[in-house]
Amino acid sequence: MTTVASRMPSAPDALARPGTIGLSGRLILLTILFMIVGEILIFIPSLARFRSDWISDRVMGAQMIALALSSVPPSERAGQLETRLLAAAKGAQAIGIRGQGTQWLVTTGATEPPASDRNIDLRSPPWYGWIRGALRTMLIPIPPTTRIVAPGPPGTPGMEWVEIVLDERPLRDAMLAFTRTFLLVSLLVAGVTAALLYLSLHVLVVRPVRRLATNVAEFARDPENASRIITTSGRTDEIGAAERALAHMESALASELRQKRRLADLGLAVSKINHELRNLLTTAQLLGDRLGDVDDPAVKKIAPRLVGTLARAVEYCGATLAYGRASEPPPQRRLVDVKAIVADQLDLAKLGDGHPIAILDETPPGLMVDADPEQLGRVFLNLIRNAVEALARAKTPDACVRLSGERSGSTVRLRVTDNGPGVPERLRDRLFSAFQASERSGGTGLGLPVADEIVRLHGGTIVLETTPVGARFCITIPDRPAA
Repeated sequence: MTTVASRMPSAPDALARPGTIGLSGRLILLTILFMIVGEILIFIPSLARFRSDWISDRVMGAQMIALALSSVPPSERAGQLETRLLAAAKGAQAIGIRGQGTQWLVTTGATEPPASDRNIDLRSPPWYGWIRGALRTMLIPIPPTTRIVAPGPPGTPGMEWVEIVLDERPLRDAMLAFTRTFLLVSLLVAGVTAALLYLSLHVLVVRPVRRLATNVAEFARDPENASRIITTSGRTDEIGAAERALAHMESALASELRQKRRLADLGLAVSKINHELRNLLTTAQLLGDRLGDVDDPAVKKIAPRLVGTLARAVEYCGATLAYGRASEPPPQRRLVDVKAIVADQLDLAKLGDGHPIAILDETPPGLMVDADPEQLGRVFLNLIRNAVEALARAKTPDACVRLSGERSGSTVRLRVTDNGPGVPERLRDRLFSAFQASERSGGTGLGLPVADEIVRLHGGTIVLETTPVGARFCITIPDRPAA
């Protein structure tokens, strides 16, 4: 016999297939990417700061020259003094000091400073000026000369501002050297950080998750094997909670599958016994029919009851075999008039064995339901037959079964209501369980479970509503979603 576990679909391999990037590979790639983004965000301000410090050194040298010139008479500001002062300015081609009508100029042999191709004003630079200037120095071709204007030395009101003309190529060379050094250090730091982060996450997250995935795949191959239930590691974090939840789920599922396998084996045995028992009861029913021909008053009195009992037993066996043999097929749904379905069930009032029972169709004309008419008719059949038999057993005066319905948007609600004794409280919790909710002698208890299965196949629900008198079942069937 094919067990329940062997019919389960095979689980896919829990580990990554060859040629694909697993969780560990994706993790290290994301770590490297985030480190590169972080280093770029740090590098640009650092480069701008380096350029600012480089220019500040030259400006400070120009300010010191301005202070030195302020103490030297004009007749002595020439010759070797200018050369030494320009050499102290670290590559400056000309230095000018201006303020309050005065103008001092130190150049490399010319009376006028060379023409500048780029101007940098440090007196009121915008907040983004240093970053923009650093990018411009690195990306745009360097001009022959650059003119830098800066405030005068502090404490010298006669010097409003200082200008310096210099070659910007040494600055770019220095920035390139700084970039190479920064890149090497960043790569080293990023590599060490990424390796430590990768190892930490691999140990704390990736490996436990891989263990969970492997266990799920192994358990799916043989879910009834208790040895494949995961062993928890005792962790108190989210991974530990997932391990405990998985272990609990696997234990419950393994127990449930073992129970279902035993029930399946038992059901097969019961089906065989039931089949043979039905044959024996059929033979007994035939013999009981012959007893009716015996000319004995006692036999004639007992024979009909015996035949009726045997007939109910045969019906019960047949219903049991039919319930266990196959499930309901998928419904062939279409829009159908509810009144057309109800009209086929109105003759069920004859099941009252002579007790007057009225079946009233109060569904609104033109009420359409998206359902399989044959299956929905069987639902009405089970509900109306149960109501009629309950009314007949209770001999309810003015017995009546009412059928009503309404549409609310894309949902149709149908109700079957009777004024009988109602459903006993002890049966309400197991009303839709097979073989457990029948109150009729010889009943199978399969009518409501079959009705519930059909309604669920339609995506709806069937419930017993609370009423002061009798019983009322409400069937809710939604329309199919539009394509």
